[in-house]
Amino acid sequence: MTTDTDTGTRSTASAPAGLLDALEAYEAALMANDLDALDDAFVDTPGTMRGDDRGLLVGHDAISAFRGARGGVPSRRLSRVEVRTLADDLALVVTVSTFAAGGDGLQTQLWRRTDGTWRIEAAHVTGRPKPFDTTIWRAVGDPLVAPTGSGPLDGTTVAVKDLYAVPGHPVGAGNPTYLRESAPQTVPAAAVAALLDAGAAIRGIARTDEFAYNLTGRNEHHGTPPNGVVRTALPGGSSSGSASAVCLGMADIGLGTDTAGSVRIPASYQGLWGLRTTHDAVPRDGLLPLAPSFDTVGWLTRDPELLVRSLDASAPDDSAPDDDAAPEVVVVTDLLEAAEPATQDAFRAFIGDDVPTTTLADLGIPPLEELRETMRLVQAAEATAAHGPWIAAHPGALSTVVGDRFAAAAANPPGPTAEAVARLAALRTTIRAAAQGRVLVFPTAPGPAPALTADTDALERTRTATTAMTSLASVGGLPAVSAPALTVDGAPVGVSLVGAARTDRALVRTAERMLRG
Repeated sequence: MTTDTDTGTRSTASAPAGLLDALEAYEAALMANDLDALDDAFVDTPGTMRGDDRGLLVGHDAISAFRGARGGVPSRRLSRVEVRTLADDLALVVTVSTFAAGGDGLQTQLWRRTDGTWRIEAAHVTGRPKPFDTTIWRAVGDPLVAPTGSGPLDGTTVAVKDLYAVPGHPVGAGNPTYLRESAPQTVPAAAVAALLDAGAAIRGIARTDEFAYNLTGRNEHHGTPPNGVVRTALPGGSSSGSASAVCLGMADIGLGTDTAGSVRIPASYQGLWGLRTTHDAVPRDGLLPLAPSFDTVGWLTRDPELLVRSLDASAPDDSAPDDDAAPEVVVVTDLLEAAEPATQDAFRAFIGDDVPTTTLADLGIPPLEELRETMRLVQAAEATAAHGPWIAAHPGALSTVVGDRFAAAAANPPGPTAEAVARLAALRTTIRAAAQGRVLVFPTAPGPAPALTADTDALERTRTATTAMTSLASVGGLPAVSAPALTVDGAPVGVSLVGAARTDRALVRTAERMLRG
């Protein structure tokens, strides 16, 4: 029997006793964002499932974690309910939701009755249509900017991190106040122009962590872009939107920046190829700086071939002369041992027993803590110089996490900062000399991406551990590629290869051969 009610059309004659009451209670819990009631509405087993356009969650705990980070559902009502009884204690429910702000969504749920209580065992949600995902994109088009030439990138699309000048659009830097005050750009950034000239089209301007001063991808202003592989995990930053767009197939190339790992880390967390180029190999004109001593142009792709084509378009003359001898590939044990135990195990299984090992001391390089601290202090000083006046003129404009980081940067004692600035050039020379004729290999990150629900203290601990591992290439100004080689607890972790200056292409090719086995 089908009836029309105040809540819409219902075909519920076959609904078992108590099922519609449970459905209404679930909808009320959704509207109130009552997390305890929502947890109780799902069958508490490892096999419970929930899927939508961002992926599949399996297990009650994973679903609970997703809801805890989601932040509620917009106001809606059920405009249609269809119930089909499958067994005495099993029913299929399909509902149409009409949102107060417009648009309809569709939910398909398998309900199971245990101990007299109906709960959801499996669900698939089709949300109302979106013009575009605003956690990934600030502006998007088809295309946003057409190619200006033809070449190795014909037919490809680019997600441009919101730090680069894109003609006709302001630079937002991940901050709405900064965006409101920015004027539309008239000339593309050099890295953007190179891609357009090579035949690529700009799909859109992708979200970034504020001023690129974060590695998580979390942004209080516009939300967190999805991790395209692990639904309950952070995407990695600061090139977060670019990485998510590529991972989800919304763009072919993610144009990012890498200062302390902002290309390498989202590549590792989302199973992508990511290249931090040799410092100064690709011009940074038209790029909003964070710390110019470390800032580099970089790209994220789903395959190494497109990564090389992006490099060909952007730095056609960057390669050092080919040597007759191939570089020696060595594992740096200090960096391997900086990773979590499960990552170390996965790396050893991947690399095998035939690759020789070395230590930073054997290479004449200071310990990781000195590299990380040097990078932290110099980056903080340069970030303060670049953005401190604007921040001081706009109190409260930054999110808590990034605002606290800038405040801490400005408060660093001048003595240790001056010492770090003074030793950077010598450290860079030492690292570059050690990299000559070698490819240094180690995990990109300590482990898989942190959970969406991770608290600030846990994320700061992860940041400290991560920047120790990314500091070698950053302080050395060296190219580094993160290749999607490892799986740890079901999630991707990259393997980093760091090579001599201006061996970017050869580095990607070496990584490709390693993954082919």
